[in-house]
Amino acid sequence: MTSLYLLEPDPAGPAWAPFAGVRPIAELRAGLWKIRERWEGALQRDATAILGAHAAGFSEFDEPPVRAPMAIEGPAIVAASWFAPSGAPIESMGPVRRLTHGGATVGWVVPAGEHWERPTDDGSGLEVDGVLLRGAYDLVTALERLLPADCADFRAAPSIGVPEGSIVLGDPADVICLRAAVEPGVVFDVRGGAVVIEEGAEVRSGTRLEGPTYVGAGTRVLGGFVRGSVFGPECRVRGEVALSVFMGYGNKAHEGFVGHSVVGHWVNLGAGTTTSNLKNTYGPVRVEVQGVRIETGRANLGTLFGDHAKTAVGTMLPTGAVVGAGANVFGATPAPKFVPAFAWGCGDERQSEEGFLTVARRVLARREVAWSDARRESLRRTYERSRAG
Repeated sequence: MTSLYLLEPDPAGPAWAPFAGVRPIAELRAGLWKIRERWEGALQRDATAILGAHAAGFSEFDEPPVRAPMAIEGPAIVAASWFAPSGAPIESMGPVRRLTHGGATVGWVVPAGEHWERPTDDGSGLEVDGVLLRGAYDLVTALERLLPADCADFRAAPSIGVPEGSIVLGDPADVICLRAAVEPGVVFDVRGGAVVIEEGAEVRSGTRLEGPTYVGAGTRVLGGFVRGSVFGPECRVRGEVALSVFMGYGNKAHEGFVGHSVVGHWVNLGAGTTTSNLKNTYGPVRVEVQGVRIETGRANLGTLFGDHAKTAVGTMLPTGAVVGAGANVFGATPAPKFVPAFAWGCGDERQSEEGFLTVARRVLARREVAWSDARRESLRRTYERSRAG
């Protein structure tokens, strides 16, 4: 049987902030699905392991083990975590040795009896459809390109139909509720794409959902205007959210605008937190990480929030801001364009390791997620790597 391995960027440098060293790139959402899930779907096989020294030892839920890069024995496929395949299956490969996209190699086919040691551009290639990711900011690009089809795929799912008392703009068949709780008065605008609400999710009266949008299991949308966004499991959302990815277990339970942003796991945004997603000059947005300036080529880009980041009430974030993992943002209006991992406020102070772990344990308990030795060790290693960087 052919094994599947996900290869992480080496190094996972500033372009992948605030997730480099925190979680595998393969475990980030590109569109509705995680990058790993997209590869697994395209190749019709489960991943054996993720290869990336920057996140070695990562442990969270059901992801495959994360190991340092190593030699791979065939038969196997090694797939790049910096590429998000579309929904099209990658079928018979015959004598193909590489998977390519736009001239770039994004996967390596290792026949039985051979072994793979490192990325190369040798051998015949097969072009595959998807989105090449230059950094964390391109998760917004992937959302724009992949989400319409991702949501449309649910049209065949066993939906309960349009909830009683809802208002639908567009084709009612594009309102896909999978045993979700939807109060009367919710507006579904599906003229631009389907709206999918997973089993166990809740949408309260006073919400307007504009497709394509996906609301994950256990997530609660508490009111406001939501469009073109993805919410992973167990999020709390209120206010205006546009073209943004909430990875999972995020909390934005109050008013405020979040646009063209990526919100990591366990992020808490204080009431009134607002992201700027467009420069006054309407020019391309630059991301700045530890003194490194990165050209994104995007006109719209909000904030990249690392896992376990938190903002104070009324926080204002500039266009293209990066907030590191575990950072607590307070004490500056607007906040800096770059907030380092585990910052305490917007100065030079940092949280202690024990302080971070204590708060993380409390936060997980609020979503009834078990605290384990493996999770504690994974977060401890995250702290160690991020503080060292």
